[in-house]
Amino acid sequence: MKTLYPLHGIVTVLNTPFNHDNQIDLNALTRNVEEALIAGVAGFLVPAMASEVGKLSHTEKLDMVGQVLQTVDGKVPVFVGTAAGSVEDSAKLMKSYLEIGCRNTLIQLPFTSENQFKKDFAYLADLGAETIMLQDWDASGYGLSNDLIMDLFETVPAFRCLKVETVPAGIKYSKMIELTQGKLHVSGGWAVSQMPEGLRRGVHAFMPTGMHWIYAAIYREFQQGKEVDAVKLFNEILPVLAFSNQHLDISIHFFKRLLWKQGLYPTPNVREPILPFDNFHIQSADMLIQKIIEMEHKIKNKLK
Repeated sequence: MKTLYPLHGIVTVLNTPFNHDNQIDLNALTRNVEEALIAGVAGFLVPAMASEVGKLSHTEKLDMVGQVLQTVDGKVPVFVGTAAGSVEDSAKLMKSYLEIGCRNTLIQLPFTSENQFKKDFAYLADLGAETIMLQDWDASGYGLSNDLIMDLFETVPAFRCLKVETVPAGIKYSKMIELTQGKLHVSGGWAVSQMPEGLRRGVHAFMPTGMHWIYAAIYREFQQGKEVDAVKLFNEILPVLAFSNQHLDISIHFFKRLLWKQGLYPTPNVREPILPFDNFHIQSADMLIQKIIEMEHKIKNKLK
């Protein structure tokens, strides 16, 4: 019988740091990971959509994953994204991750039919990952059917985690927990803007980008029975979520700028193609970033 995967809290999705020459700065990535660990995150996901994964080479992905694994040193789980242009490319990537010691993978597959999806999922699962997280991504709908997810859960032993990124997310959170009797680990991704609701529904982890100290504090306060304090802190970042959730590209721009302003990344640079981030965006972002920095300073002082 499957037991619940031990992943509870904030799982940070890592942005890719670029230097002035548009190359990955692995030292900056290390700084970000170390800061997140101090803040109390429960794990990491890299590379993913927030990492601009489609603009990274195979070698760059491996370099990033290797650096994160080395920095984390087993303290928390590291999930690696295997999304690629084809199932064969995903398999090649997964094999490379396994060779460097990563055992937790996130699978994101295109959907053409349930039979094809099950076949492709089983093919990747057979490569040997110890724990598989399925990314249920649908920016405009309900995503994969409950029956399909249950079929995979019952037939693929390594499938223990589900990242829900559907519209809406709430009902699916509850249904998956109910159908699997709490044995499937359920995480919230893009819908972190409904974090208090997700916590009340029993979601096990949330997978946002950046704001390590704030998200960890919200989760911690809620788990300690201080729901009023948790919601109050969450409400303070609603303007940030409203701004950054306009579009994935805006989110990437914003959180890389935050990491730059925090002194963790050498630049706020992104790779093209990406939506522009003009002076009006920058003006709004910088006001919100200043608020985040002040909030995190208060949280750190409170924990001293």
